[in-house]
Amino acid sequence: MYTLNCKGRLLAIEKPVVMGILNITPDSFYKGSRVVTLDAIAEQAGNMLEAGATILDIGGQSTRPGSERITAKEEAARVLPAMEAVRRQFPDAFLSIDTFYADVARDAVSAGADIVNDISAGSIDPGMISTVAQLNVPYVLMHMKGTPQTMQQEAGYTNVTTEVLDFLLQQQVNLQQQGIRDIVIDPGFGFGKTITHNFSLLKNLEVFQLLKAPLLLGISRKSFIWKTLNCTPADALNGTTALHSIGLEKGAAILRVHDVKEAVETISLYEALQLAP
Repeated sequence: MYTLNCKGRLLAIEKPVVMGILNITPDSFYKGSRVVTLDAIAEQAGNMLEAGATILDIGGQSTRPGSERITAKEEAARVLPAMEAVRRQFPDAFLSIDTFYADVARDAVSAGADIVNDISAGSIDPGMISTVAQLNVPYVLMHMKGTPQTMQQEAGYTNVTTEVLDFLLQQQVNLQQQGIRDIVIDPGFGFGKTITHNFSLLKNLEVFQLLKAPLLLGISRKSFIWKTLNCTPADALNGTTALHSIGLEKGAAILRVHDVKEAVETISLYEALQLAP
């Protein structure tokens, strides 16, 4: 079991949980995940919580390969009203802010966020790590090569699993030394990895349990799934579910997903399998 101290509330992860994705963006790679009005955001949040999501991850910037970066001010204008609206309507929910900007992280935590989810491991905004340490909230540490604009041109490894593990081990120690107590580990599927790299990471996912921290699996409808199946993100739910099952077997503690109901069902079946004599 893992516990995360979310501003004085303990999030106990006794079995795998679901993190629902709320994208406040007009250009997220999966059209079905985009929400822009406050009413739509609140409705989507409610639907996800009712379906069994434990955490809602709110982001205002697309980080798909080649996406155009927006400023911290633009991102804040998207996510802060959404964070406030969701917190107001669902006061007991656990909320995460998906950002690589320190100022957005700080303001989002003030607006109701409990967790900071940073795809850049602090590499884009040098103030991020110290800010999260001051905020005293859990931090999602993810591996990425380059930036969303350059990462697919930098996808070169001798051994992707070993290199990602080494990076996360070193960064985990660095974060702990700077005062971040609760760390969630994310190998960064799709961020500076080829299709083969992604499957290799999943095949060897159990090695990341060496970090003794909750392991987040973020593969929902990603291109290595739909390109392998020769379909589209809209048709990649079945493939996502199949790989979620494998990820759970290999130690995933948090599934970050567009489709909460299906992920919750996958976890329920996995749990039933574990309990079978």
